[in-house]
Amino acid sequence: MAEPTRRQLLKGAAAAGALVLPGCAPQALPGTLGGADWRRGHRLRDGSSFPAPQGAPAEAAVVIAGGGAAGLSAAWRLKEAGFEDFVLLELEDSVGGNARSGRNAVSAYPLGAHYLPVPNHEARALRHMLQGFGMIVGEEDGAPVYDPYQLCADLEERLLWRGSWQEGLYPASGLAADDTAQRDRFFRAMADFRQAVGADGKPAFAIPRAGSSTDPRFTALDRLSFAHWLDQNRFTSPVLRAHLRYCCRDDYGTEPEQVSAWAGVHYFAGRRGWAARGDGDRELTWPEGNGRLVTLLREAIAPHVRPAHSIFAVTREGNGGALVSAFDHGAGASRQWRARTVIMAMPHFIAARVAPAETIKGALRYAPWVVANVTVSRPPAGRGTALAWDNVSAGSDSLGYVVATHQSTSAGEGPTVLTWYMPLSREEPAAARKLMATRSLAEWQQIVSDDLLAMNPDLGGAIERIDVWRWGHAMVSPTPGFLSDPARLAAIAAKPPVLFAHSDLSGLSLFEEAHYRGVVAAEAALTHLGQSFESLAA
Repeated sequence: MAEPTRRQLLKGAAAAGALVLPGCAPQALPGTLGGADWRRGHRLRDGSSFPAPQGAPAEAAVVIAGGGAAGLSAAWRLKEAGFEDFVLLELEDSVGGNARSGRNAVSAYPLGAHYLPVPNHEARALRHMLQGFGMIVGEEDGAPVYDPYQLCADLEERLLWRGSWQEGLYPASGLAADDTAQRDRFFRAMADFRQAVGADGKPAFAIPRAGSSTDPRFTALDRLSFAHWLDQNRFTSPVLRAHLRYCCRDDYGTEPEQVSAWAGVHYFAGRRGWAARGDGDRELTWPEGNGRLVTLLREAIAPHVRPAHSIFAVTREGNGGALVSAFDHGAGASRQWRARTVIMAMPHFIAARVAPAETIKGALRYAPWVVANVTVSRPPAGRGTALAWDNVSAGSDSLGYVVATHQSTSAGEGPTVLTWYMPLSREEPAAARKLMATRSLAEWQQIVSDDLLAMNPDLGGAIERIDVWRWGHAMVSPTPGFLSDPARLAAIAAKPPVLFAHSDLSGLSLFEEAHYRGVVAAEAALTHLGQSFESLAA
């Protein structure tokens, strides 16, 4: 008898509006147009004056400036070490950065990052956290066992290719002989990079990135674009190049012509997930995406969180500490904290305005994205392979959609939410941000619904609501030269009382990188404060 599928196991465990026609504009659809609070961000950018702080500064041994994944991870590490004298200040009304999530009557859903690959062996701190959160539930033959109910259920991915859905994201039919030969040669090259070790004894490509080799054989790839490297190596197949464009836009929000060749190879060679039961190449995912991790982190450090605080100045004091000035949007007044250590857990372009004396100029580039959560009265279908968690069309400029209810026992039945992704990578980032800011909700809804109906005409009449979320600076993009970017290297080398923690320091906007940078900064702060602890980052 065949082994039951995970979906069957889930079902067994669970046993104890408005109409839009294909081609019609969705102006009447319910929905919201949201995003990061650009008004607060622009007030800082434009140098708008904040009122002078009132009263004596509050005291905190550590102030964490920013509540994205890195800031939350730094706070978690302090708490994990038994250290409580810290405060986390966040500009937005809620923490989480681009891993935030939303919810409606149908389901929770991501507003950005929607999964976490099973971590590499080198991601020790992250595995420690996942074990504490109940996502790692045991060990077999020395390798971690992950909770099967939090690993992505079947089917993980499908691609709309030549009018029919197929399993996987690389076209599997109708390929010319040269397309097939180039595909095989490319993936053999990536397998070689994945196994390569530098002269320093480190893997050529690792996650966290800090574990990667500094051998010039590999780092020299950062001097050219991924597209240039592909040309040099005669990877010219249109099918292969289209797939690689999808990959670059998916992880970096950027076209292959602007992605460092080192980062392009890292996409394929950096992941070596470590897990028992053959689960190393799986993903952890939840209806709300990485919002699940954000919630657990926030709950662990809740008394220390101060949302709706715009930090507008961080300055050193003569006593070896630092003074943090922030505007409290709830109270409508400015406040100050005197800290022995400040962890700047914010993007570099913001840190440069908040603490100009602590930063130097760099050339970091940030990718703008649009994410839409589309509520439908019935799940999509389509010719060929059945609905998957991640659904991509080879003929679309979007990255397709993920299904928020994929992990539930009723997946494939009833209403659901489809989270649709589009990096605005064809335009220069500044032009894309302007476009993003000037388009109306109705215009975005039209773009989203047209794209979804092109992929799934069967959704005609099923789209009930489209909520659009805009990320002007969604993620750092690893452009050529990012490994030697002076701003990034200076932030990594910073010493107390001002430390830095953000995925910008890695140049790769991945949860694993943000978590690592937060942990490293927290442990540096603990060392500076004379606290004893066992390192998780080593």
